[in-house]
Amino acid sequence: MLMSSQRVLRPDGALAPATIHIEGDRIVAVDDAVLPEAEVVDLVILPGYVDTHCHGAAGADFADPDPQKVRAAIAHHRAMGTTTQFASTVTEAMDDLVEQIGRLRGFVEAGELAGIHLEGPFLAESRKGAHNPELLRDPTPEAVGRLLDAGGDAVRMITLAPERRCGIEAVGTIHAAGVHAAFGHSEADARTAHDAVDAGADVVTHLFNAMASIHHRRPGPIPWMLTDPRVMCELICDGVHVAPDVLRMAIETAGPRRVALVTDAMSATGQPDGQYRLGSLSVQVDDGRARILNPDGTLGAIAGSTLTMGAAVEFLVRVVGIDLADVATMASTTPARVHGLDEVGVIEPGRRADLCLVTAEGHLERVIRGGHEVDRSTVTGTEPSAVR
Repeated sequence: MLMSSQRVLRPDGALAPATIHIEGDRIVAVDDAVLPEAEVVDLVILPGYVDTHCHGAAGADFADPDPQKVRAAIAHHRAMGTTTQFASTVTEAMDDLVEQIGRLRGFVEAGELAGIHLEGPFLAESRKGAHNPELLRDPTPEAVGRLLDAGGDAVRMITLAPERRCGIEAVGTIHAAGVHAAFGHSEADARTAHDAVDAGADVVTHLFNAMASIHHRRPGPIPWMLTDPRVMCELICDGVHVAPDVLRMAIETAGPRRVALVTDAMSATGQPDGQYRLGSLSVQVDDGRARILNPDGTLGAIAGSTLTMGAAVEFLVRVVGIDLADVATMASTTPARVHGLDEVGVIEPGRRADLCLVTAEGHLERVIRGGHEVDRSTVTGTEPSAVR
């Protein structure tokens, strides 16, 4: 297969003319010109998107024991541009979490998922978000060791609050195991955040959300995380979790090589409004916005999102005004590099032939994964209102 465009994201982050040579599931060559014998597309060609924080879609949670439901969630996100996917868990009892990890390892070993992200149970009660407070616990050596042993090479990232008992020690243990320790769902101040990074934390779970906000006399962790070159900051770009002006500020401060777009999507993604589950909690989705549904019928914290990577890219370009090349870097190149996903994230020889073809405004038109066109015929207009 030969595919050409006047605008292809090159490894240096620029959009330039190129022809991509694909054999089997690999890119075997890239010419610095549009070749007439190629399929010439009037679209921008970007690397396939990499989502390292996602809980599900299509009515299914990645923790579901039914493998077909897990595959349905993967398929939905793949059709919306996510050609490389981590499965994120939520806080559960330790036995249940170990069981979930065991099931998800099979998808990682089969190449359907690129890894597992454990969001909890080592989170702060005061910043629990959509996590069951009764199941939160300290990251003791025994608890951390059990999850690392259960996950093996499949667990790629663990989110924790470093101020919890054994927290800094746990960061070091996770880092030493070759797993990314992510700062998140935390009440930590700037000093503790600094200590966590020194101990090995190198990712911030959904920056701004579930952590102390910026105050000019009590800065909290955000200024430190935005400016420390050792840290990659996740951003949920749906117009619900973070305002456009704040997104713009964060991207300009950290730069595209230190920001990763994530969806934090839950099972309601791609589904109608209504009631859903996120772990052990009930969730109400209205106009694509997910909130915890309390037992008394009131709505609580934001409960993940119904976002897709395709919609996040378009939102950043069309609404926030970020350059498409920079957005593509944050959607694929940066998370792939930080997480050591060497087969994806860049359009160059030797990489898997994962491509997203988009308009100048970032609207997703076609997806290619492993050299094959992804069927998008079942995708419907079910994005949150902010990104429609």
